[in-house]
Amino acid sequence: MEQQPEQQSRRGLLRNAIKAAFVAAGGAVFANRASAETAEPGQITGRLQKHVPAGVSKPSAPVPITNVVAYGNLLFFSSVGDHNKGTIEEHTKFAIDDLEKNLIAAGSSLQKVLKVNVYLKHIRDYDRMNAVYKARNWGPIPPARTVTSPAGIPFDPLFEIDCIAYI
Repeated sequence: MEQQPEQQSRRGLLRNAIKAAFVAAGGAVFANRASAETAEPGQITGRLQKHVPAGVSKPSAPVPITNVVAYGNLLFFSSVGDHNKGTIEEHTKFAIDDLEKNLIAAGSSLQKVLKVNVYLKHIRDYDRMNAVYKARNWGPIPPARTVTSPAGIPFDPLFEIDCIAYI
């Protein structure tokens, strides 16, 4: 079947228009990338920037850390632990309560946690810690989790937790 010249030119125009749109879009992406790379520090460029979410407590520790850093809609939390005397259950409850408080202050929740790291002073406390951990509402899909027992945790808590969540 032979195509009419008018149909061929319409198809050609459509193909060329699509190609031009891709080229224009690619050029815009390249231009944004180039402007962001040449921006002065602290200058707003339209790209994602890390910041401390409003409402989250500022660090008071003698080390250079931030309790939570936001990047886009992701939240990266420093580890939280109880530095008082107590049982593994008390330390676990305290740390998850504190984490949840900061998640809510940052506009998130335990249900929006994507990844958790748990640090136990004694790996033998795993089952007792896990009983408290499992009792919390992590949502229908619990976060990915790593549990480890490092050689030492600063300030000697029985349990510490950190996480990555979204807003």
